Amino acid sequence: MPNIEYGDFVKFDFFRVLPWWRQLPEDERETSKEEFAAVVEELAGDGRLRTYSTVGTRADCDFMLFQRAPDVGVFHETSARLNRTVLGRHLEQTYSYLSVRRKTQYKHGGGVPELKDDYRYCIVYPMVKKREWYSLPLEQRQQMMNDHFRVGHKYPMVRINTTYAFGLDDPEFVLAFEVDNPSDFVSLVMELREVPAAQYTQTETPIFTTIRMPVQDCLDAIG
Repeated sequence: MPNIEYGDFVKFDFFRVLPWWRQLPEDERETSKEEFAAVVEELAGDGRLRTYSTVGTRADCDFMLFQRAPDVGVFHETSARLNRTVLGRHLEQTYSYLSVRRKTQYKHGGGVPELKDDYRYCIVYPMVKKREWYSLPLEQRQQMMNDHFRVGHKYPMVRINTTYAFGLDDPEFVLAFEVDNPSDFVSLVMELREVPAAQYTQTETPIFTTIRMPVQDCLDAIG
């Protein structure tokens, strides 16, 4: 087996509150939010779980939970605990992506990144490359990736986090870009569309623009 440097497994979970939850009496809604938030805050005690709102940026989900763990079983335990809450019974999980961090096979591509604490937005999307990409010689792919990295280095204000989902989930990659100004990310993506490697992208949707905030604020935003 090749000596590849792997990091934590990561999970991106997107939730939408079911419509009838908003029709519950206010005291029941507040109690359910407090219970759910308490569980999330306990699970996030080691800094491995973060919460992001999608209210105002997506129509099909309300918030995202990002979690990293050394073992996939941790995600099962997290979901089971949230499912047992009152609010959990009123949530629909609209999207879910499982992946792992590892060192890139391309030179000058960086190592296993760590999400920082001081970015307001996180833009997440899955990606699949065309099969023709993998039939190219590694040297040719490296040359095209050099152009990709060159453009990325022009935008140091955008933190690029690439995780790998090969065999774990439907996509091949799940990307998360942290940024304080979303327009910087728009400029980055526009430039990346012009590099040769872009023609080998098959899909990179859906795209989620999320706003980092405490879990209680995420819940208050949904009602």
